[in-house]
Amino acid sequence: MGHFQVLQMVLLFLPGMVYACINVLQIFIRVIPEHHCRLQNQTSAVSAFRGDGRDRDLLKVSIPMDKRGKPETCLRFTEPQWQLLNPNATEQARLDTEHCLDGWVYDKSVSSSSIVAEWDLVCEQKLLIYICVAIFAGGHLAGSVVFGILSDRFGRRTMLLWSSLMAMISGTCEAFVPTFTGHVIFKFFTGAAVVGVFTTRNCLTLEWTPPERRIHVNTYNIYSSSLGQILMSGWAYLVRDWHWLQFSASASFVIALLFALYVDRTANKLSKQALPESARWQITHNKLHMAMKTLQKVAWINGQKEQGRKLTPEGVMSYIQEDLTTVKASSSLRDLFQTPGICKISSCVVFGWFACGFSYTAMVMDLQKFGFSIYLVQVLFALIDFPARLFGSISMSYVGNRFTFIFCALFSGCVIIIPIFVPQDMAALTLTLNVLGRGGLGVMFLCIYLYTLELYPTEIRQKGTSVGIFTSRFGAVLAPCVYITETSSTILKPLLFGVVPILSAIAVSFLIETRGLPLLETIQETEKRVKRAQSLKGNASEEVQKRQALLIPAIPEAESTV
Repeated sequence: MGHFQVLQMVLLFLPGMVYACINVLQIFIRVIPEHHCRLQNQTSAVSAFRGDGRDRDLLKVSIPMDKRGKPETCLRFTEPQWQLLNPNATEQARLDTEHCLDGWVYDKSVSSSSIVAEWDLVCEQKLLIYICVAIFAGGHLAGSVVFGILSDRFGRRTMLLWSSLMAMISGTCEAFVPTFTGHVIFKFFTGAAVVGVFTTRNCLTLEWTPPERRIHVNTYNIYSSSLGQILMSGWAYLVRDWHWLQFSASASFVIALLFALYVDRTANKLSKQALPESARWQITHNKLHMAMKTLQKVAWINGQKEQGRKLTPEGVMSYIQEDLTTVKASSSLRDLFQTPGICKISSCVVFGWFACGFSYTAMVMDLQKFGFSIYLVQVLFALIDFPARLFGSISMSYVGNRFTFIFCALFSGCVIIIPIFVPQDMAALTLTLNVLGRGGLGVMFLCIYLYTLELYPTEIRQKGTSVGIFTSRFGAVLAPCVYITETSSTILKPLLFGVVPILSAIAVSFLIETRGLPLLETIQETEKRVKRAQSLKGNASEEVQKRQALLIPAIPEAESTV
């Protein structure tokens, strides 16, 4: 990698961090504060969160107490029950209650405001929180498709600019729109825009990166997201008003964009643009003259000015002609299922991607359930990425993608399910298990991405990867829907979120190991590799059976007839 590639990675580090900030932001703006019914005929809000003795007495006669001795969140007495002030009065079961007809009072010690408190998304309206999360994930799903198409048509750098502007505008509108419906609509567009920033940034980076360095660059990009999550947790701790938190995160897109596009011209020696368009995209869209200028400027930055002058249109076209041929030769999703071997790969890989998106999203849906500060929990979830992905990188290098994914999927699934059997007073153990599960899911994401690239041949590699990413987004949309079962079962959620990774481990176990194998170019070559692996596996099974037969003495025919 030359100086230009390093400079580009540094400049695109900020958009990656901001993308992670917007995603983590959703956790903090939907905090559910402690709450109880507002008392009827009270000009000032009587609160259980101020510690005032008079307020406690009014609450005791106006609102039933739950098993923890705290006011019920969704019920109040129809009439004040003054007899409950008697220390010996404990019977509340036969007293008439009603819903919170006058609204709620919220504890503002954790967050001075949130979308939950602003639009009363509690009790019967609580499901709207999860619908809001699903809509944001739906924006991710739509953005991954739309901006993928637009970046192929109009260029990576152009769509990076427009998606950043869209994220800033929609995020700002999301912060100050007065209605929940408007907030949800803008949230969808914010979700689409930020994933547009993510995909175009990754595409622009990888198309300027030599193939042998792409794994390292991909890991670097992932670490930028982890760092963004940590910084967002600290910023959310300082800014407790969700309006200004949302606005500041959205406005940071402009800062990142200006820094990336208009750095000092003497530092990058590339006019005013530190980020030129992808030369590969320019060539594939008949902009050869522009591509030649871009390549010569990049060669200049990399200290290879003479080599840049020697570039010819014919040489550039011959270098990329093979890629153009494979792209044009394959244009249908049916290519991912047209042969038995490719169909097997696609089915198993797609389920692996789905499990990653489904369970990964589920892990961060409700950080308040752990009983610790949500800011601390989110920092722990982000910090575990660093050692976990380091372990994943080492494991993939020495034992392969297949074993690493299977191990992490089984491990993550088990540690997500185990807290079902942990007593509620052991909150630290529950949190530890979930942090470990979160780290395992992060390794699964890293592993399935690289595994997909190695399993598919060149002519359908990008298509297979795109379908996998789309499936993971679809899993992220479905994860919030599972929380609808909260009123009927508290066991179903962790059980389902843990079983899915375990099933994905079983699915991936049917695939072949790719460690040390060369990347293949055609579907036919991949089909031969799959068949060869199956035949070797069959021969190995027959050999084992023969060895077992030699260890068992034969039964004489005379004895067998007795």
